Amino acid sequence: MTPYSGLAGSGSPAGWLAVAGLGPGGAQWVTPEVSQALADATDIVGYRSYVARVEPRPGLVLHASDNGDELERAAHALRLAEHGRRVVVVSSGDPGVFAMAAAVFEALEQGPLAWRALDLRVLPGVSAMLAAAAQVGAPLGHDFCAINLSDNLKPWDLLEHRLRLALQGDFVIALYNPRSQARPHGFARALELLRGTCGEAEAARRPLVFARCVCTPRQHLRVVTLSQARPEMADMRTLVIVGSSQSRLIARDGVPWVYAPRSAPRAGR
Repeated sequence: MTPYSGLAGSGSPAGWLAVAGLGPGGAQWVTPEVSQALADATDIVGYRSYVARVEPRPGLVLHASDNGDELERAAHALRLAEHGRRVVVVSSGDPGVFAMAAAVFEALEQGPLAWRALDLRVLPGVSAMLAAAAQVGAPLGHDFCAINLSDNLKPWDLLEHRLRLALQGDFVIALYNPRSQARPHGFARALELLRGTCGEAEAARRPLVFARCVCTPRQHLRVVTLSQARPEMADMRTLVIVGSSQSRLIARDGVPWVYAPRSAPRAGR
């Protein structure tokens, strides 16, 4: 009996489904819990670049697919678990942060009632925003929010509305999926909105962190001000952290440290 049989219900005694985060980069970022699930699995389901991070072995079936239909991928994993397979759906980072966990639960809600009895667990991982933050200091040390800049599943006007509200609340903002070949102009529009809302003087001192391929051999870190930021500094492998009005820089050789003070000034001071 594996550690994942009988997790959360009375489904098949042999079948289970784990939705796992592989972390942002190398094997050292994969948690022991996720490593154990991968070792016990009969099937790995996920986007092909994430499935490629799992070491093949005899008896393990890899179900790699192109980016796109996450709901069908999730339903396929649920069907495998229903038939007694031990399935791990893999995402990079954390599976609950703009990744496959939400798709699995959407498919679960829409699918047969029998799926609700399956042994199912979400296994957390290190999200890209946490890994990126650790490379440059403590930019998420005070209140922050995360926004996915892709408008594939939400209208752009809603995205702009949320960006404005985040700036109004003076949150540090972690921006996921800032710029792709299919959406080359979205990040440019977001930068224009940020600069227009903050104003010229504030934009000249508010820091932005660009963390590309974080925690991999191809990692590249850059810290600039909002006024210096350019769309081509980001792509889909980049996590962007937009500082608040209180964010601070500490100069050093190379990339400066960035941190958010633990306290915020009281209104009127």
